[in-house]
Amino acid sequence: MRILLVEDDRSLSRAVSTILQKNNYSVDCVENGQMALDYLEEDIYDAVIMDIMMPVMDGITALKNLRKCGSNIPVLMLTAKTEIDDKVEGLDNGANDYLTKPFDTRELLARIRVLTRSEKQQDNVITLGNISLNTTTCELSSPSGSFLLTNKEYQMMLMFMNNKTQVISAEHFMEKIWDSESDSDISTVWTYISYLRRKLEALKSDYSIATRRNMGYYLKNNN
Repeated sequence: MRILLVEDDRSLSRAVSTILQKNNYSVDCVENGQMALDYLEEDIYDAVIMDIMMPVMDGITALKNLRKCGSNIPVLMLTAKTEIDDKVEGLDNGANDYLTKPFDTRELLARIRVLTRSEKQQDNVITLGNISLNTTTCELSSPSGSFLLTNKEYQMMLMFMNNKTQVISAEHFMEKIWDSESDSDISTVWTYISYLRRKLEALKSDYSIATRRNMGYYLKNNN
């Protein structure tokens, strides 16, 4: 499941991103409302976590613009402890829920589960060719069998399947999945690519992970 985190406090953004990734969410982080709208226009997410007070474009303005465009994506607003008016304004303009800072990790995860529950029940499987990735169980399957992916394998496979044949660099994988783990290097990506290749081969997948020299990796249709 993919989440867009919109927060200008970089230390908080890194902390929340790490928590979400450890709980099998794929996360993109941006610093203001305008960047959030740009990302949402270009890519598909399951939910948005958005701060209200931000530079360039605040969260309420971004939310208003998002709803004007007809988007029904679930939005969880982050508010300061005493800003009751912000909470009311956010809900009145289409926010699904709000969370007061500072917040407990367990409450954040619980609110995200509630926020995305109906989405998951209706569309928790991504299918490409004869392979499917269950975003709830992290299971990669085909008519030939299935594998329960590890956290990092799942996040990489989710990026591949959401971007289909688009080339993704090893550096981009590092930034999105291993950014908070300073002891990891680029060879870690190569290792996990190898793991996924073997699993796709065992599943007799219609797609394999191919390499584009000096650029990165992409899913190649074998048919």
